[in-house]
Amino acid sequence: MTTGAANEERGSLYHVASNNERSELIDVSGVDEVTMAEINAIMGALGRLREVERKLSDESQRFMKLGETDMRALHFLMVSENRGVIVTPGALAMQIGISAASTTKLLDRLERGGHVVRHPHPSDRRALTVTVTQETRRAATGSVGRQQARRFYAAARLTSAEREAVARFLDDMANELLEGSKAWHESQTEVSH
Repeated sequence: MTTGAANEERGSLYHVASNNERSELIDVSGVDEVTMAEINAIMGALGRLREVERKLSDESQRFMKLGETDMRALHFLMVSENRGVIVTPGALAMQIGISAASTTKLLDRLERGGHVVRHPHPSDRRALTVTVTQETRRAATGSVGRQQARRFYAAARLTSAEREAVARFLDDMANELLEGSKAWHESQTEVSH
């Protein structure tokens, strides 16, 4: 199978008809062939993007010898430092959506690995702050960060109108997924009661 054929086959995994054969998920009866082909191209491109992101995430976790939550924590800490924002363990817990106890375990693990340092808070003697070590910052920026930053080039190649359309589309898709997630969660809650 050629590379183009392999990409087409992978892309077809995300085509509407491949996942909605009996119109159980969505009603496509009023959608013409051209529109469906364009939608399928978008779904295929999104699928390829997710696959590449998953592969990069897996590679970066292996390179850094860290798990997904660890990587999310480091990313948040680095971005916060770049913005001059002080991060407490509580702020980190809220950002990555884990309990205080899990945050303590996470920080213990990252500190033992030489990735973060806890410091006294500059204005609250009862609190701590967390920063990324320079060694981890260099490693993450030079590998994972450099790869992820390449998204900028794809966005920069678009016209202003294209960037606006892509941003609107991605925001709309995120909102649709969130609404679907809420509806699914509510239906599961009703079933369990």
